[in-house]
Amino acid sequence: MEDVRTRRGADVASDHHLVVANLKLKLKKNWTSGQTTLKKFNTAVLRDTDKLKEFKIALNNRFQALQDLLKEEETSMEDNWKGIKEALTSTCQEVLGLKKYHHKEWISTETLDKIKERKNKKAAIINSRTRAERVQAQAEYIEANKQVKRSIRADKKKYVEELATTAEKAAREGNMKQLHDTTKKLAEIYSKPERPVKDNEGKPITEIQQQRSRWVEYFEELLNRPAPMNSPDIEASHIDLPIDINPPTKEEIRMATKLQHYGSSSNNQLSGIHHYTSTSLIMKKHSTV
Repeated sequence: MEDVRTRRGADVASDHHLVVANLKLKLKKNWTSGQTTLKKFNTAVLRDTDKLKEFKIALNNRFQALQDLLKEEETSMEDNWKGIKEALTSTCQEVLGLKKYHHKEWISTETLDKIKERKNKKAAIINSRTRAERVQAQAEYIEANKQVKRSIRADKKKYVEELATTAEKAAREGNMKQLHDTTKKLAEIYSKPERPVKDNEGKPITEIQQQRSRWVEYFEELLNRPAPMNSPDIEASHIDLPIDINPPTKEEIRMATKLQHYGSSSNNQLSGIHHYTSTSLIMKKHSTV
């Protein structure tokens, strides 16, 4: 142990203070694959009405400027997509900002504001000079802490009720996948069961090296199969199938964007457009179309 310090400014809703120590340990080297972690935008602030309005106005202005530019120049589909992607990311970066801290998805912005206020009350206790100021600041901190806990309980209750309503709706509509996912969230079951690797006789393998060898053997058998003796003779169809190959209409794009779920793919990790938030597409679907 090299150094020990007390952090009096840490807000942990307790009369104890945070203790930080520096330890010198010999750790095993962490081999990384060279991939950088994708940064996420703080889409939780879109629950605030004023912030949502500001985001819509900023995104609409970016799309309007992009539309004017596309009318002047003849561009390809790839260039159009780069322009749309740049408009989305720059707007999210400017209005939303990056996600700095990990909060529960059900915590509202009002509760986060109350947590900040409680932290300020904690700072007032530390900076108090007289005993009377300290007593007054301590009383204000206790009241702020009660409001934070009360607000958190209300947010959790609202979140659970919304999940229950979603599960009931999915059960009525026969959407088993959504029902299963919502039930897992309600039960707070996130552990993924581990399935053991088995050999040719069906016996589980416990050794790591034997498991790797078994995977190699499995894929060699799967991918190196001999070619079939008789190749299938499939005749071409004499009648063209009624498949619509025309570009999608604006109404179809609008409906597909509307059906996107908020926070799909693990809460704002986006499917289809890498790490660019699908929430921004949903919030301004008319401009996107």
